Amino acid sequence: MGKKPYSSKISDILLKHKILEPDALQAAEEEARTTGVRLEKYLVEKKLVRSDDITLTLSEYLKMPPMTLAHFKPNPQVLEKVPKQILTGRRVMPLARVGNNMTVALSDPFDLMAIDELSTATGLYITPLVASEKDITDALERCFAQQGEDFKMDDILKESDSDFEVDHEKIQEDSGESIEQMLQGAEGAPVVRMVNMMLLEALRTTASDIHVEPQEKTLVLRYRIDGSLIESPSPPKSLQGAILSRLKLMSGMDIAERRVPQDGRIKIRALGREVDLRVNSLPTIWGEKIVLRILDRSKLFGSLSALGLDEDAYKGMKHGISQPNGIILVTGPTGSGKTTTLYSCLQELNTPDVNIITCEDPVEYQIAGLNQVQINSFVGLTFSTALREVLRQSPDIILVGEIRDSETADIAIKAALTGHLVLSTLHTNDAAGAITRLIDMGIEPSLLAASLILAQAQRLVSRLCTCKKPVDTLPEKLLETYHIDRKIFDGLTVYGTGAGCPKCHNTGYKGRIAIMEVLPMNRELRNDVIRGAPVKEISAKAKANGMLGLKDVGLRKVKEGLTSLEAVLEVTGGD
Repeated sequence: MGKKPYSSKISDILLKHKILEPDALQAAEEEARTTGVRLEKYLVEKKLVRSDDITLTLSEYLKMPPMTLAHFKPNPQVLEKVPKQILTGRRVMPLARVGNNMTVALSDPFDLMAIDELSTATGLYITPLVASEKDITDALERCFAQQGEDFKMDDILKESDSDFEVDHEKIQEDSGESIEQMLQGAEGAPVVRMVNMMLLEALRTTASDIHVEPQEKTLVLRYRIDGSLIESPSPPKSLQGAILSRLKLMSGMDIAERRVPQDGRIKIRALGREVDLRVNSLPTIWGEKIVLRILDRSKLFGSLSALGLDEDAYKGMKHGISQPNGIILVTGPTGSGKTTTLYSCLQELNTPDVNIITCEDPVEYQIAGLNQVQINSFVGLTFSTALREVLRQSPDIILVGEIRDSETADIAIKAALTGHLVLSTLHTNDAAGAITRLIDMGIEPSLLAASLILAQAQRLVSRLCTCKKPVDTLPEKLLETYHIDRKIFDGLTVYGTGAGCPKCHNTGYKGRIAIMEVLPMNRELRNDVIRGAPVKEISAKAKANGMLGLKDVGLRKVKEGLTSLEAVLEVTGGD
């Protein structure tokens, strides 16, 4: 039996309705692939298939209603909701609005960026319909002609394809499809284009994660932007299997295995930069949920000073990393920026005359000049065994990704006592909590007191967008609950979130800033550690010596107009 000359379900539909003969379709596919043009566009441009037939084919493929605009008369009030540059640049035609829902005709239903841009610009939920590009072009020309504008779509430069390449290892989800069918769906041009659009949109919005979540009747797509998950217009449920298979294929996972979680990695080049994606799949009752963690080295800070810390935190951390030996502990919950802080320290210390070795699980960012070890407990390479071997490599500076057990803690402390500078992380609520956590792991208080340079705790606080507005009255109940003296804001303008804008996705916040409490050790505190003083006493004494707690640093940012009172209390609580 001969090999099928086509792999896209769109091709199947074209053949099923006898719109094209198999030989003609195969030749068109090869030519479209060679010239880098989408198959649907190539068929219409070469007049091999009528535009209406392509529209109906896409409609059937996506199970999305088709639309003809030959006699359509747009509603001016609906049309004015969409900026002109989106209408012309994205080839879209707003059809109707009912409540918070706007129905829009698109010539390219795979353009998730267009749908997201429309949703952001209008603040409405977008329901897409399929229409031919000619219909939309003619309709737009008629609309602008009615407004007295001399406008031709041909005058608009065609949108060029983005410089987007994906390098992945091809390895050999579930709706009862065979492996061959899954591979065909995953490599079909529409699905490849849709997945590329998802990745490109994540980079454009500076998202840190992409969540692809199968539900009973939908496939939910969400981006984590500045710590919050923002729902995006979702791909059709009918493409769920192909999209998930495509992501697994790109990341080197086994697409035939859907019963157990898997991990993978993708390297992409887009928008002029190279980015690594760490991928994880998790079986759920409606299909595999896939999360892609975006690791963009261009976002790393080259030094501590570039982190934008307040003066006290910067001086404390700078003094700590300048010490020849000892241990520095960075603490905080998951997602609080600990990795970014540690890499900033290492990049400042990364000079040709020092040997820096890291033990990480996983290695998130690959940095030139560092010797990075990937922990692999499956083969017995744990943090403790890796750290033991690292000490035989004559290191000057050691980064331990996380101290998880007593054995790792013991080796790290002994390394700090024998002439090495050790940096590591712990999961504690505050800086003083790191001291008691290590003692609970079995570290002798005298050894900890002798080796600890400083303990630090940090959080990421949402930064107010430029649409921020002054707060008329401070929330008295909130101030009372968290024991905040309102007098500290006297004479100052306190800002809060405004109505929101497209720039901040209507959240009121854009970007995040780090707040840190830095507890440097001194002789008095070392004596307290040796005698087993409780964490509250150590923290109180450090504050009496000038340490600013997380909440105090956060309130400084509120007074500077960088963030809101609510955002600070959300991450610091009653600290």
